[in-house]
Amino acid sequence: MNKLRSTFIAFIVAAVATVSMATLNLASAATAEDLDRDSLQALQTLYKAEPVAKTLSQSAKAVLVFPNMIKAGLVFGGSYGEGVLLKGSQVIDYYNSVAGSWGVQIGAQSYGYAVFLMTDEAVSYIEKTKGWEVGVGPTVVVVDEGIAKNISSSSLKNDAYAFIFSQQGLMAGVSIEGTKISHIKR
Repeated sequence: MNKLRSTFIAFIVAAVATVSMATLNLASAATAEDLDRDSLQALQTLYKAEPVAKTLSQSAKAVLVFPNMIKAGLVFGGSYGEGVLLKGSQVIDYYNSVAGSWGVQIGAQSYGYAVFLMTDEAVSYIEKTKGWEVGVGPTVVVVDEGIAKNISSSSLKNDAYAFIFSQQGLMAGVSIEGTKISHIKR
């Protein structure tokens, strides 16, 4: 029985490691043109699913879009993806998003997220620091169904609003708290 359990655990570890490496390579393999196109397409998908995101975009000074984040883990996990900083529909620069985690977890998933930067100070912070750790610097509110119902142009008081979308895979939950967003060359 113990040998069977050990073999099963070894198989799971190998499978998660293989999926993790393959998906992390896919997440970073896009060309600048692919990333531009995927980011704009991801925003359109988000706007259809969450009309309040479209409303926020009209007031936002800029939007960080990560169209294809990959998260995988077995006790220790991580996520990675690349995205763009948009002002209007123009790509200004490129960034990556990296996070690590530990705890009870197993599986892999993909998702996208967009951060609507509502103030000039928030945009300036990202441009000057060439990135930031979410939770430090500009105040970010992750918009869920409950918050979305109460957002209006008169209630916008925070520096940034984030939406997580297009979740797929076999892993529960996504958080961007503690995520490190850094400038990259493309």
